[in-house]
Amino acid sequence: MRDLLPALQARITSVVVDDTVASVPLAHRVRTLLPAAQWQTRQPEDPLPRDARTLYLKAFRGRFLRPCPGTSHYRCCGYHILHIGENCPLACSYCILQAYFDDPTLKVWANWDDLEAEVVTTLRAYPKRRWRLGTGEFTDSLALEPLTGMSAWLVELLSPWANVVLELKSKVADLSWLAAVRDPRRVLAAWSVNAPEVIAREEQGPRADLLQRLNAARTCAAAGVRVCLHFDPILFYPGWEQGYQQAVEAIADTLRPKDVAFISLGSFRGMPRLIASIRERFPQAQYAVAELVPGLDGKLRLLRPLRTRQLAFVAQLLRQAGFGDQLYLCMESDVVWQAVLGITPGQRGGLARYLEHLAFDTPNR
Repeated sequence: MRDLLPALQARITSVVVDDTVASVPLAHRVRTLLPAAQWQTRQPEDPLPRDARTLYLKAFRGRFLRPCPGTSHYRCCGYHILHIGENCPLACSYCILQAYFDDPTLKVWANWDDLEAEVVTTLRAYPKRRWRLGTGEFTDSLALEPLTGMSAWLVELLSPWANVVLELKSKVADLSWLAAVRDPRRVLAAWSVNAPEVIAREEQGPRADLLQRLNAARTCAAAGVRVCLHFDPILFYPGWEQGYQQAVEAIADTLRPKDVAFISLGSFRGMPRLIASIRERFPQAQYAVAELVPGLDGKLRLLRPLRTRQLAFVAQLLRQAGFGDQLYLCMESDVVWQAVLGITPGQRGGLARYLEHLAFDTPNR
């Protein structure tokens, strides 16, 4: 996305860097690209930054590689999170991160040597295991890429491992990482997609619109990199049928079924804290006053008949467009799976195994 770097330069007014990583290449790169930002080297005893306009280059001491936490009672896709940072420069009204984190500071882990050591040690310990890794759980995979170059570095780091596929999930159209791809089979380029009016109304900041995302996906497909699309969350609002039909038509006009590895469908959901935050910060969000009830995991969800209707509607549109073989439901029960797709994950050998098959065994349709 051509205007992403200037947008980040306008947004980020200060940078805080831990003293132990103040001299790493990432810190030098960021300092060069954000010349107007105030710069502070943080000592261990200094207070932590708590500001949405601050970028914190942190020496992270936790686990970089971890299983997706999923949620109880519902089917999880079974991938592993490659934890690269927290929070996002975009401002989507429905973003679950506003309930996960009390602190809005943009955080990027700057101790890449530690990340590399942990990942390489783990991969060497399990050489026969297939790994689906993704960086888009606690941040947008690409929204800070013009500043950090981290996705390009990860693509190069993981390129020797034939048993690894890295998914980069985003709402921006930055493709600077694409030049680092050596084996297109090792990378999945993923975008969150939604109805055009949802993107216009509920997603703020330097995000790409739907056509920009799909055109970026088409560029990746032309380079041999398969695409993933995530309809998550599907929102319930007046006129949703027309909005999601427009989205599917745009997909069908831009991508071929053989370009797409898989497509997820997920209904809006969140813990009560998230709903309260949305209603306070984004009062225009009509979906936040829809028919929401507690699910088996304690998260508020759309009433099952309503969300089944929505999921089935979008699934049928995608089937008619030729994308039926790639569909799966995110965090839903077997009952909803059966009602929407006419099958349960168990009939496919389990959702994780099915997606592993799509990621590794079917590079070309």
